Amino acid sequence: MSKSLEHDSKVAEVDVVIVGAGFAGLTAAEQLVNLGVSVRVVEGRDRVGGRSFSGEVAGVKVDLGATWVAQRHTAIRDLASRMGCTTTRQFDEGDNVLWMAGERSTYQGTLPEISPEAVEDMVRIQTMVEELIATIDVDAAWRSPGADQLDAMSFGEWLDNKHALPSTRALMTILSKVQWGCSPGDASLLHALRYIRAAGGISHMLDVEGGAQEERITETTQEITTRLAERLGDRVVVGTPVRRITQDDHGVTVRTDSESINAQYAIVTTAPEHRANIEFEPALPNKAEGLTKTWRLGTLSKAFVAYEKPFWRSSGLSGEALTDTGVVFITFDVSPDDSGPGVLMAFCDPRVFDGFNSEDRRRRVIRQLVELYGPQAGTPIDYVEHCWGTESEPFAPGGPNPALPPHAAVTYGSALTEPHGRVHWAGVETAGEWAGTMNGAVLTGQRTAERIAKLLGVEHGVLA
Repeated sequence: MSKSLEHDSKVAEVDVVIVGAGFAGLTAAEQLVNLGVSVRVVEGRDRVGGRSFSGEVAGVKVDLGATWVAQRHTAIRDLASRMGCTTTRQFDEGDNVLWMAGERSTYQGTLPEISPEAVEDMVRIQTMVEELIATIDVDAAWRSPGADQLDAMSFGEWLDNKHALPSTRALMTILSKVQWGCSPGDASLLHALRYIRAAGGISHMLDVEGGAQEERITETTQEITTRLAERLGDRVVVGTPVRRITQDDHGVTVRTDSESINAQYAIVTTAPEHRANIEFEPALPNKAEGLTKTWRLGTLSKAFVAYEKPFWRSSGLSGEALTDTGVVFITFDVSPDDSGPGVLMAFCDPRVFDGFNSEDRRRRVIRQLVELYGPQAGTPIDYVEHCWGTESEPFAPGGPNPALPPHAAVTYGSALTEPHGRVHWAGVETAGEWAGTMNGAVLTGQRTAERIAKLLGVEHGVLA
């Protein structure tokens, strides 16, 4: 893997050039290389992994970005295994903590039993959501029955129309913040339904055991991409933003600050809004241009607080907490084991987090953890954070997925995957099933590589 391009010539020739060294781009590259296709992967960041990014707190590696894998995420699990990475079960033994309407309580299971009325209402809303997602075409939600009406309102407006209780609304807000980096009122109902169906339903989205949070990659998710990039070697170049992509009947040229790369086809894996950072010639069609303006990523931040030991476990607590106020809105225990260090991962609301300096952010997080877990939470041994929506993330800043406003799915959704001549699209947003997950990203890389291989007339090959 090269840090910069060091060639005597400023022009490179390959069969396929891939923009973006996240899961989709690297998976596509590996598959094409195994077919004997020459590739070049160019990445604007100075690292691989995209929205998977490793950090460290108290000597423990942690996921500052994408974190969990489910049993049903077979594509990413297979890739992780091939790269020699292992999984660790997400700790969830004991009682969970709930802070709602100014009161602290504990509960067991996925959803808190605040009151019989609250449980009944949550079941009612979840049932209606499940009935709606059964009608959604996960590969092209904009072609689903009633798509225009579903896309004309926000998820929040729908909850209001169904008279969801405040407790249900609070839980759906937490789901929305984690999934789309926004409140329900900022996400199209159709968009929300597509992602809920793609994720396997609300229960699978929320569950630990048997659900989307069942396991973590022990070595961190970014390590999977690091090892894959190392196998690809000098085919992967980081710290090299793509400025322009031109094409004609004979091929495409991808231009960076240091060279031009001529290829037969290009695969662009960037988030839809960041396609706008690249100049295309011919220009993108109007619908594809509109996609870059409306499919914007939400915002999400994470903090990790370390202690000598996971003291909450001895109190019978799981380290999972849900809150409806403050900086932190959900926590998980990501400690390596009982002996320590103890590590709490906190999802933080950027609106009341990112705008403060690092010391203020730290103080706010710890103060809220004290409310949730008691005085021992006030004496951490280490702290690390990452704000995905700030200038420290010049490429694809924001949340894990687009915070899509009403009307944008129907109007622009088809441009997600429709090729622009010799330029093809991949990346987690373009996935149908498992959109919004690392598994979905891997699947899009595989599918796009298969499509390009057919166009190249490649059926069999060996490692180049």
